[in-house]
Amino acid sequence: MNIVVCVKQVPDTETLIKVKPDGSGIVEDGIKWVMNPYDEYGVEEALKWKEKQGGDVTIISLGPARIMETIRTALAMGADKGILIDDPSLSGADAFTTATALAAAIKTIPYDVIFCGQRAIDDDSGQVGAVLAELLGIPSVTIITKAEVADKAVKVLRPIEGAQLSIQSPLPCVITCQKGLNEPRYASLPGIMKAKKKPVDIKNAAALGITVDMKAKVVKTIPPPARPPGKIIEGEEPAQKAAALVKLLREEAKVI
Repeated sequence: MNIVVCVKQVPDTETLIKVKPDGSGIVEDGIKWVMNPYDEYGVEEALKWKEKQGGDVTIISLGPARIMETIRTALAMGADKGILIDDPSLSGADAFTTATALAAAIKTIPYDVIFCGQRAIDDDSGQVGAVLAELLGIPSVTIITKAEVADKAVKVLRPIEGAQLSIQSPLPCVITCQKGLNEPRYASLPGIMKAKKKPVDIKNAAALGITVDMKAKVVKTIPPPARPPGKIIEGEEPAQKAAALVKLLREEAKVI
């Protein structure tokens, strides 16, 4: 089975994000970059399928040279090879452009299933997986918490409010993964050493035969407004404090 996993590099959730003074983006100096957490579930699921079904796992990512570290992380976990799409013209690519580049790269290799994270924790758009499936002309099943493959088809569970949907799809298809699907493994020391020798193909837009056509772009990045300082309610008696709290909730917070 030929399995593809699309991964994205994002700022670590513990990194302090600062917006550039002109609002053109974030200050990238000093940021710790990691694999998007939802993509980790995709990598783990791909490796589980490989262990059961045989085959190989290809990691694909789009971005600058630093993303090689994230690809190597997935290779250290057990993936077999990688493709890095590195082209300055694709910097800041929107979901459609990203999916177009990924689709062009995927068309050059055999694939039976494609795993993506259900969304990235930086832009939070959640669109790339579905657009990718549309561009490849294959089905997509999204935000799953369980997957079983048999007879060239996959059966998945997708949670909805108060219930779960059981969906079956033929292969090939795109599957987007979320928390609860599995528990991503850690890379072992032997895996880290082997990852250094595994092949990673670097491609640009020209090599993929695509032209950049941004459908959307971020006009300006604005940090959230500063939170007002908290208030401490003074008083000796509980009843007195409660009355002061209710007054603040009604007159200032206006929630009651």
